[in-house]
Amino acid sequence: MIKTVSLAACAAFFMTTSAIAQTIYPLDRAEILAGSKFDFKMELPEKIAASDIKVTINGAEQSAAFGKSADYIEREDNKDQSALLLRDVTLDKPGAYKIDVIAGGLIKSVTWNVYDTGARKAKNVILFVGDGMSLSHRVAARILSKGIKEGKSNGKLAIDDMPHMALVGTAGTDSIITDSANSASAYTTGHKSATNALGVYADRTRDVFDDPKVETITSLVKRKLGLAVGIVTNTEIQDATPASMVAHTRRRAAYDEIVAQMFAAKPDVILGGGAANFLPQAAETSKRRDDVDYIAKFRDAGYPLVKTAGELKAAADKAETTKLLGLFTPGNMDGVLDRKFLKGGGVKRYPEQPDLTEQVQAALDVLSRNDNGFVLMVESGMIDKYAHMLDFDRAIYDVIMLDNAVKLAKEWATKRSDDTLILVVSDHSHPNSLIGTVNDDMSTESNLPLRERIGVYDKAGFPNYPAPDAEGYPERVDVSRRLAIMSASLPDHYETLRPKLDGPFEPTQKSEAPNTFTANEKYKNAPGAMLRLGNLPAMMNASVHSGEDVILTATGPGSDRVKGQMDNTEVFRVMVDALGLGSVK
Repeated sequence: MIKTVSLAACAAFFMTTSAIAQTIYPLDRAEILAGSKFDFKMELPEKIAASDIKVTINGAEQSAAFGKSADYIEREDNKDQSALLLRDVTLDKPGAYKIDVIAGGLIKSVTWNVYDTGARKAKNVILFVGDGMSLSHRVAARILSKGIKEGKSNGKLAIDDMPHMALVGTAGTDSIITDSANSASAYTTGHKSATNALGVYADRTRDVFDDPKVETITSLVKRKLGLAVGIVTNTEIQDATPASMVAHTRRRAAYDEIVAQMFAAKPDVILGGGAANFLPQAAETSKRRDDVDYIAKFRDAGYPLVKTAGELKAAADKAETTKLLGLFTPGNMDGVLDRKFLKGGGVKRYPEQPDLTEQVQAALDVLSRNDNGFVLMVESGMIDKYAHMLDFDRAIYDVIMLDNAVKLAKEWATKRSDDTLILVVSDHSHPNSLIGTVNDDMSTESNLPLRERIGVYDKAGFPNYPAPDAEGYPERVDVSRRLAIMSASLPDHYETLRPKLDGPFEPTQKSEAPNTFTANEKYKNAPGAMLRLGNLPAMMNASVHSGEDVILTATGPGSDRVKGQMDNTEVFRVMVDALGLGSVK
């Protein structure tokens, strides 16, 4: 039962009332941009009559603060548990807000900080996300792409050569360990969330699409400033990080529905993999569960479709192109090591996939045609997926690719009198460490035990990768002295300490016991292979995320806010402050 009620102000707040049990969304200590939309919800642990519920905001009746009354839900999910819900509310006045609730014999208080911004400083914002990029990935990318001699690097990465730097905490509302959904959502909404959740506070209901929503930066900049928005990735475009720009669901795997939400939000540029969930289920490569053709719907809405690097450039070069949809593979795109060198993965089936730099250049060309400016999110997403699979060579090459894309953007911004804020960050880390080198000539005759091939301290020396090409990539990874990067989270697998030249590493396979995994027998007979028993539950088929802070670097107008140790929600605040979004009504 749902009805609209006006909740009377509470004249006195009885501190003697019994146990605190209800939940209020947004949660305690939420940081809320003035004028941004969000849903207010209160969940009660039992059925309580509307007349027995009193809510005040800074001592005043909630309807006065929000401008409308709440919906009272007597039995949420057909259980004896009541709730209050208001959709799309705003708070325009900055300051501290205290929300007090009395519901029967229950009490609850939370505080929110509503903040505004100064005047607009940046015309454009570009957020680069190295998904799962750890410190060891960055160091390894620097060594391979720049070289190192007598202890000094021969150059800096573009992602490091930026004037402002901070550490960023990544924990979610439900755990110290985050996933890409709630961590990316913190960047794009300024609100904390739970594992697997995008653009919502994860509530208790069964429906994964009715949770209390918070407004995304895509909605904000289109609604308030008329900016263009771009989303670029080399994963599926509906995967967690790119989806965080538009999606509202606590189930990141709801790809069909996320595509629908992306169509409703209509970012101006959408480039990545994931065509399978845009195609109707009758199509050969489709993964949809219905007959909706979202490619046709986007075309009808004025989006040219491109499928190859050549088509991408041709479309972006046209002065009349202001919207663009690029879907280059049915699933994730291939990493740079396979595309440029090994020709593994899906390269034979999809040989004309663009590089991330080509995607970024096309996005800049199209988005900059909007005179109001733009917000662009760029993800090098396969770093994370390779790190999960303990495929460190492929991950490092994709960090180098990210660095090339950042370099391109920095050079583009410099030519425009630096009107663009550029941020580079990881959404979360992986528990990886660079511990030395692997001394191994890749021969099949080597009888030296695997662990004895690892050089540490002075025995590590320096790796002997060939000099990098013009893009920073050594042409070979199968050299005799390679970087030794180890993970602290391991499933059972056969360790070879060698790059996987025939395709991305698949460390596990399904075991006979339901929902469990064991070491992949494919690698059992590789030279020197050693069965390495993992430290993760048997239900895990891959390495997992870790809880360390990640590195944020920044340049451009508004980047001076980046310093010290920050929460991931503060990255959103840096962007909206640079755009002056809190000063626009």
